[in-house]
Amino acid sequence: MHERRIPRLVLLMGLALISFLTNAQNPAKHEFSIQQCVDYANRNNVQVKNALLNIQVQNQTNRDITAAALPTVTGNVSGNDYLQLPVSLLPGEFFGGAAGTFIPVRFGVKYNASATVQVQQLLFDGQVFIGLQARRTSIEFQTKNKEVTEEMIKTNIHKIYYQLVVSKTQIDLLDANINRLSKLENDTRELYKNGFAEKLDLDKIAVQVANLQTEKLKALNSIDLGYMGLKTLLGMPVNDTLILTDRLSEDQISKDFTLDTAYNYADRKDFQYLNLGKKLNEFNIKRYQLSYLPTVSLSGSYTKNAQRNKFDFFGKGDWFTTSFIGLNVSIPIFDGFGKDARIKKARFELQQTENQLDNLKLSIDNEVAQSRVNFRTAIATMNFQKKNMQLAESVYNQTKKKYEVGTGSNTEITAAQTDLVTAQTNYISALYSAIIARVDYLKAIGKL
Repeated sequence: MHERRIPRLVLLMGLALISFLTNAQNPAKHEFSIQQCVDYANRNNVQVKNALLNIQVQNQTNRDITAAALPTVTGNVSGNDYLQLPVSLLPGEFFGGAAGTFIPVRFGVKYNASATVQVQQLLFDGQVFIGLQARRTSIEFQTKNKEVTEEMIKTNIHKIYYQLVVSKTQIDLLDANINRLSKLENDTRELYKNGFAEKLDLDKIAVQVANLQTEKLKALNSIDLGYMGLKTLLGMPVNDTLILTDRLSEDQISKDFTLDTAYNYADRKDFQYLNLGKKLNEFNIKRYQLSYLPTVSLSGSYTKNAQRNKFDFFGKGDWFTTSFIGLNVSIPIFDGFGKDARIKKARFELQQTENQLDNLKLSIDNEVAQSRVNFRTAIATMNFQKKNMQLAESVYNQTKKKYEVGTGSNTEITAAQTDLVTAQTNYISALYSAIIARVDYLKAIGKL
């Protein structure tokens, strides 16, 4: 028997291994716009998944609260076999004996059976009543928490995504510089062969080319790390291929923005979230206040009981019925000031939430003001650095022409090339800063 099972187990393990290796060797390929990245993260990011699970947890908590207001029905079936019947003591004088003496007597039958159905219905409980009222707000609170989490993830996705998109401009500039210097190196080599340039001039250009190639290698490595970070943020396997389809230029960064537009606190999801928390605090106070009121419930029971000297309950014989309905009123009288302490605690917690709301308003005002200044500065810097880069490129081209006709020196063209690389680096840095400023401003006004 075991000999037949072993080959089958090996076969299953082999198929599982092949499936794993196939999936590992064939990673998925994704071509995503910024919105597709956000949608993918909303489905796969662990923080978003847990926020969604919190909503499901709250749904089940609400069901539990609702259950307290619904009738409960319980059934009970029991049977006893008295190996020895219970003994009762009867006064001796009942049977002609002396006063103060007792005669042991066994009462009952050997077998007893009963079947009971009980029903309970809560008619009024202040805490349950408030709990039912707060169910919708509780779901909204957890839903808003999910939205806050999604917005946080979305903010980081926008920053990393567009930085990676703009990094293509950085690579293009580095490639252009490498090509430009490589051509200059070839031209200088020819001049050197003909005795119009020194070996030192050729070596200086070779050093610049090597430096630019090193910078490109560093930039590519940084881009690879950026892609890994973006994949992790999305909840995407690192081995998957991610291609970014959106493009972004300085014109797109600065267009369609009116920085003087009024903003509304309620547009911020974190403000909405805290407001819902305030509502839950208010429900908590009401819940404890209503705990001073009596609790009213209705109960009922229906029982069938049988007694036999032989175990023949399913044959002939009587089953005796007992039934009742009852109204139960529980009136709180004194609980050691526990309810008062809970009410005061809930009020303090409400004051804390109100203080947090006031502080959040101040923080939003500060964020909006700072992000406006940063965005204006970033746009102005980006435009300035773009013009400066164009000017540096023009200076380099003119210096190169002078060098080629023999009226310029190697020192001049080296300095022009250095200035051009510096201007390009400053432009890329300004472009990155403008992207971050744009995202921060949109988040600050709740429009991301």
